[in-house]
Amino acid sequence: QEKKIFTVQGPYPVIRSLLRARGWVERKLPSTGRPLSSPHPPNEEEEEEEEERWDEDPDGIHDLMSRLVRDQVPYFIWTNRHGAVDCRLLRQDQVVNHYARVGAFTTKEGLCLNLRNLPWFDQADPDTFFPRCYRLGAVDERQAFIEDFRLTAARSLLKAALERAGDVPAGTEQTPKSGEGPGERSHVHHTMLPTAGPGPPLPPQLVEEALQACEQHLGSLGHQDIDGDPPSPRMTGTDWDRFLRDYYHVVHEGAGLALSGAQQERCRALLRRLAGRLPQLGMEGDRNVWILKPGAKSRGRGIVCAARLEEVLRLAGSCAAPSARVGGWVVQKYVERPLLIFGTKFDVRQWFLVTDWNPLTVWFYRESYLRFCSRPFSLRRLDAARHLCNVSIQKQCRPARGRHPRLPPDQIWSCQQLQAYLAQVGQAGAWHQVMVPGMKTAVVGALRSAQDLVGSRKGSFELYGADFIFGEDCQPWLLEINASPTMAPSSAVTGRLCASVQRDTLRVVIDRRDDPTCPIGAFELIYKE
Repeated sequence: QEKKIFTVQGPYPVIRSLLRARGWVERKLPSTGRPLSSPHPPNEEEEEEEEERWDEDPDGIHDLMSRLVRDQVPYFIWTNRHGAVDCRLLRQDQVVNHYARVGAFTTKEGLCLNLRNLPWFDQADPDTFFPRCYRLGAVDERQAFIEDFRLTAARSLLKAALERAGDVPAGTEQTPKSGEGPGERSHVHHTMLPTAGPGPPLPPQLVEEALQACEQHLGSLGHQDIDGDPPSPRMTGTDWDRFLRDYYHVVHEGAGLALSGAQQERCRALLRRLAGRLPQLGMEGDRNVWILKPGAKSRGRGIVCAARLEEVLRLAGSCAAPSARVGGWVVQKYVERPLLIFGTKFDVRQWFLVTDWNPLTVWFYRESYLRFCSRPFSLRRLDAARHLCNVSIQKQCRPARGRHPRLPPDQIWSCQQLQAYLAQVGQAGAWHQVMVPGMKTAVVGALRSAQDLVGSRKGSFELYGADFIFGEDCQPWLLEINASPTMAPSSAVTGRLCASVQRDTLRVVIDRRDDPTCPIGAFELIYKE
């Protein structure tokens, strides 16, 4: 009568024991363990571990109770994949931990497509928190990517030219918001090249072409005719091919670059003006590295970094087998100037909970954890061990010899450990003043952009895991959002945090219904329409 019957599918011992402690009885699923079996939707971080036999039921009491309720309706359903339950067949009083059609923001393609519409819903500009991204399967987007790659090369050449002249362009230096920087810049600048390179310097004409391309781009961004001069002819595809070859010589092979005093002044002024229009100018660096992702795979599978246009197009083309087309490929600008800890890249897994889509109601979790790469960051080597923070990728990598002794052996830190580190490098305020507010803005922006596409249902809820990386200035960049984030304890830190986020989720979705003032742990309501 109290409707305290639940069903759990997947490796969730914590959920099971918390519900039993509340006096709920489990209606066990048939022992196949895969009810209503559907293949894993690819956008979910499916658990690698099969459900262990952790069931603490020595006297068989729970088994007996389960048999007694086997014909009853379960009023609370927790599954590890959305496809396991057909929401259309549920009664109104059944609660389930998934919504339909969340691929609008939990697949790489969906996020890429829908965040572009954010300005229609919100004052927020997705370019300030989501690295620019293109779906290579769509002809117009593929062309837009090629144009972006070319213009990024032109800007990068100007940055490299100034860098060689010992001049750091304004607007491209990411300075932290408060106090002194995290003392890691030296690790980033090792990617810059010496002024003198092999062979004779490339002609000043190369810098001239880059300046003209950037001036035209600035014009198209709304600063029509910069100096009132007649517009210079635009570069053709063949011109660009030759320009890119020379650009690679300079940036990747260290060829010399001649730069006149007047050009140096123009470079500086132009980059300053572009910085006002392009929020990603600082984080994009000068090596034009992009990251190529299969549209709908989780746990870092199939992701590669590339720094040459033909390589990106070849990789995407060779992967465009009919099977790969289902999720399509996206290419996204790589954050070349990330915040590093002891010279090593990390990302943050940040949970949030949606309990209603109409009105949109979002809860942000105050605890999160970091995942480190196993090798030091370097843009000269684009291998997964240095650039992809996913636990399942790093498990396969051997840690570097001479790894910094303060980096965790299990590659995981809590956000408290990050805050302690930031305080040590003079950035005590960064977490609460810059990083957390930026993550909240990104989460709400992503949800609002997809809100009309999701299958909203009263009585459902869903816990998501967003992945963020931070620039040198501590600004967060949203990489992706996972439905069914893993709850497998891969370390002491995740063991503790995964248990607490499950406990607090049940407080919000079950306990609050009877007592709106009950404690909700580390959840904080950050958005309610």
